[in-house]
Amino acid sequence: MLGSFDFDVIRRSLPYLFIDGMTFTLTLTALSALGGLVFGTLIALMRLSGLKLLGRIAGVYVDFMRSLPLVLVIFWFYFLMPYIGQWLTGASRPIRVGAFASSLITFIMFEAAYFSEIMRAGIQSIPRGQPAAASALGLTYAQSMRYVVLPQAFRNMLPVLLTQTIVLFQDTSLVYVLSIPDFLGAASKVAQRDGRLVEMYLFAAAVYFTISCLASFGVRRLQARIAIVR
Repeated sequence: MLGSFDFDVIRRSLPYLFIDGMTFTLTLTALSALGGLVFGTLIALMRLSGLKLLGRIAGVYVDFMRSLPLVLVIFWFYFLMPYIGQWLTGASRPIRVGAFASSLITFIMFEAAYFSEIMRAGIQSIPRGQPAAASALGLTYAQSMRYVVLPQAFRNMLPVLLTQTIVLFQDTSLVYVLSIPDFLGAASKVAQRDGRLVEMYLFAAAVYFTISCLASFGVRRLQARIAIVR
């Protein structure tokens, strides 16, 4: 089997795979993680705010997103949002939503549900005496969260947040269904062009495996250092 394995097709495709494909994948991962963390933190604060209506809305959103397959959400947003935008704006034709913008918004909305639960657990891990002490010093609820609770919660949950980001990195390969040239999409195009499906898909799997393993090792090291600091 290895005798017919064409390593040269991989070598020739490296610039396209990494400069175009992997750059897109890492950019989508970074922007989605950042947006999901910000949006997820807001959702977590809504659930912990004590306002029943806000908490219920946030809870329904989290449960709804976590009960759907991600690939289905990607399809929904990509194909339905142009018509929803047309209905909201009263335009004469569907609003054009690019594949990158569609996938980015989808990942932010989807990952926010998971990041919110991580942040909610981090906020609840902070001793109740600290927000009470901040309130006694005259800090408002927003100031207490910004300067006292959230920095500690973020530090406590950083390994879990990074682990979820690794999962997000793997999930970005689903944009392949929209024919977006991410790393997997680029590998698929080369495979179909040169008729070398085995080589390209095995190489793509090896790259994803290597990056995920190295990132997981870094997270474990970080978790051990955070445990020592505590």
